[in-house]
Amino acid sequence: MTKVSGMVCSFALAFFSVCAGAQNWPAKPVRMIIPYPPGGATDILGRLISQKLSPMIGQSVVVENKAGASGNVAFDFVAKAAPDGYTLLTGTANMTIAPAFSSNLPFNVLSDFAPISQIVSSQNFLVIRPTLQANTIKELIAYAKANPGKLTYGSSGIGTPLLCIELLKSLAGISILQVPYKGDAPALTDLMGGQIDMYCSTIAGEVGFVKAGKLKGLGVTSRKRASSIPDVPTIEEAGVPGYELTSWYGILAPAGTPRAIVDRLNADIVKIVAMPDVQKVMVDGGADPQSSTPDEFMARIRADVTKFSAVVKSSGIKVD
Repeated sequence: MTKVSGMVCSFALAFFSVCAGAQNWPAKPVRMIIPYPPGGATDILGRLISQKLSPMIGQSVVVENKAGASGNVAFDFVAKAAPDGYTLLTGTANMTIAPAFSSNLPFNVLSDFAPISQIVSSQNFLVIRPTLQANTIKELIAYAKANPGKLTYGSSGIGTPLLCIELLKSLAGISILQVPYKGDAPALTDLMGGQIDMYCSTIAGEVGFVKAGKLKGLGVTSRKRASSIPDVPTIEEAGVPGYELTSWYGILAPAGTPRAIVDRLNADIVKIVAMPDVQKVMVDGGADPQSSTPDEFMARIRADVTKFSAVVKSSGIKVD
């Protein structure tokens, strides 16, 4: 056998091996990697999808929490996993934010993953301390312009809470000072106590305080109003043209996972997202159910990487 014919045979064997693996999938339990500790929104959604997916594929879907480095530990783990359909990731928009803050990530969000389907679109909720002399976005902007450098906002590390305010600053031409926190809870405590002026995080984490009169809610960060609080305007319609900052949660696999497996998982996950009991959990958590094709999900990821990079660059936030 010549060297060329041997290479052709090896390629053919590898091709048919991949095809056979895809046809026989799944032949063993599947792992669902969650990039954060148990109990948070990502964990709840990942477990919900796993529970519904298991009977549909005829195998257990075992949830594993791999927390650390703002999700990067799990992202890197999945990026380097075998692309055989047995390792999945409940991913978040933080995957597309991280590259804007670091040029030394051990994974590439654009080339190391095979997007399967988005599962929800999630917007943040801009809230302010109740004693601040503003009741609308326009009044907040007017106050900021009349009192340059006086307003402060809390941030909890790399993620949409920080970028939410930075995008507002950029589009409205105002100055607001950042005060870093280790998480939502201490930032919201200080906000209610008047130590900072505003915060922007999940609807589920803030809406109870707004209803209790402990905070004032000014707007949501999406282009359309949130299903869970339809009476609250979007920041764009409240006076900031072009404002949009939404997060997503979705299911991904390592790059190179056979397309037949990706398509099979996509079809099942689309059905799961459409289930009424699943949608209720999502809406009650402040998110809007939203599935997608793998290609649509990839396009969203690419667009977000570009957008978040531009926001971080214009904000002057220190990277790396």
